[in-house]
Amino acid sequence: MLKEWFVLTDKGARDLKKAIFSVVLADLALILPVFILLALIQQLLNPLLGLGDADLNLIAYTVIAGVIILVIFITQRYHYNKTYVAAYEESANRRIRLAEKIRKLPLSFFGKKDLTEFTGTMMDDATFLETIFSHSVPQLFGSTIAVVIVVALLMLFDWRLGVSLLIGLPISLLLLWGCQKAKDNLANKHIDNKIELADAMQESLEGIKVIKSSNQIDTYFEGVNLKLQNFFNSALKIELVMGLFISGAQMVLRIGIPLVILVGVDILTAGSINFIFYILFLIVAVRLYDPLTIAMQNLGAVFVLMTHIDRMKKMENQEIMGGETEVDLKDYDIELNDVSFGYHEEKVLDDVSVTIKQGEVTALVGPSGSGKSTVAKLIARFWDVDKGKISIGGKNVKTIDPETLLSNFAIVFQDVVLFNDSVFNNIKIGKKDATKEEVIAAAKLANCDDFIKNMPEGYDTEIGENGWTLSGGERQRVSIARALLKDAPIILLDEATAALDVENETRIQEAITKLIQDKTLLIIAHRMRTIKGADKIVVLDKGKVVEQGTHEKLISDQNLYSKLVKLQNESLGWNI
Repeated sequence: MLKEWFVLTDKGARDLKKAIFSVVLADLALILPVFILLALIQQLLNPLLGLGDADLNLIAYTVIAGVIILVIFITQRYHYNKTYVAAYEESANRRIRLAEKIRKLPLSFFGKKDLTEFTGTMMDDATFLETIFSHSVPQLFGSTIAVVIVVALLMLFDWRLGVSLLIGLPISLLLLWGCQKAKDNLANKHIDNKIELADAMQESLEGIKVIKSSNQIDTYFEGVNLKLQNFFNSALKIELVMGLFISGAQMVLRIGIPLVILVGVDILTAGSINFIFYILFLIVAVRLYDPLTIAMQNLGAVFVLMTHIDRMKKMENQEIMGGETEVDLKDYDIELNDVSFGYHEEKVLDDVSVTIKQGEVTALVGPSGSGKSTVAKLIARFWDVDKGKISIGGKNVKTIDPETLLSNFAIVFQDVVLFNDSVFNNIKIGKKDATKEEVIAAAKLANCDDFIKNMPEGYDTEIGENGWTLSGGERQRVSIARALLKDAPIILLDEATAALDVENETRIQEAITKLIQDKTLLIIAHRMRTIKGADKIVVLDKGKVVEQGTHEKLISDQNLYSKLVKLQNESLGWNI
């Protein structure tokens, strides 16, 4: 039950039960000093009650006190190990589990979600859960169980005092139920405001050059300040509302203390209990409210926790892309048969049928928005087609595990992604077991070696977030070096040379030409000269294949391709 409630691993659920048990032991151990205090009070009251002299055996009391301190120390140590250490381990496992889940999700899922929401779930939600599971959850369940045990024992001695002690509990629980109901909308709104604020902050940092150059700093940051105020207001509101409910519940619960005193005096004067037992009950009663108060405070935290848990459950319940992990492809021919696909309601490809042969260079061209990049992403199974089939070596890509499939691809997209690491490690991503010599060889083929050697620490130079210290052309060349290092049987180049000057573009094309023997090469390009020598050129327009053939054939057909070539040639002569 705990496992399903809190999205725990099997080990995490077992550790939580141990943590709850440790809290029960620790709370019960803290009540032990009451009994030695009671024994001392009884001895001190003996002369006053005419029961003889006080027998204060200091050695015995010291020994007993020492034993109690030892027991408290052992239970607290056990409580720490089973609660805090276990909670941190489970938190680490939860983050790893979420990362694994995100790694296997289709890109269609990411298109519906905000990057900040993922970061929030991975970091903020996981950190919040770590805090709650190391404090609130074990304390809530453990303290409740300890209180039930103590109250049951007190009831055995005198049920009237026991009922008086907890007479306010039903009203307190009703207030807590109201707190839970009020929390749902407030907590979700608070999380939404937090995501909006984080989005605005990240956007302002990434776009600071545009904001400054447009002289829109005041206007833009008014919006950021508004989101900050909304976040502050929602945080204040949730704390205020939950604080009122929980404080009210605690105040109502403590009505039991005066009732215990009044009822106790009444039955004491009637001779139903003796004075010592009455003092014992009062001391235990007062001590009992501490874990109850803590439990109520923790219950409020657990209410908020469930909102974060629900967010994690939604992510963990997302369907992943599966498939075979052991696949034997007879060749690397790619076939698209009547493929249709759309993003949400917008149709991008409509009954596209293309064959991309191994050992040949196939180029995709067409106006912007015609679906060229989408074709490449569907082949690599970043998305699954809505209709039709894509096969590699006769095998439907839908039946192949995405990671197994991608091991056969080297991809360079127009939007280069680099990591805040050394340039060496950014290239090595293409082949994790590559030697230094192989990395440098790939860098030389991609014309990276010259600019890398001029960097402060050469190949060990940190290039910043997404390679911000590099120029657009340098970033593109690092990405190409990464793909060349992988040396996969299928190569997808999506505007791979768009950010390069003519000289570097020519050198890169020469390097790629050396590596494409017996490989399947698909090139997406806007520059017609880069694909002039392709074995096959496929022209897309509005999601449909409108032409196929060699450069010469398509020029002679005088259709869309020849118009695109003509327009591009005319643009080359444009000047200011």
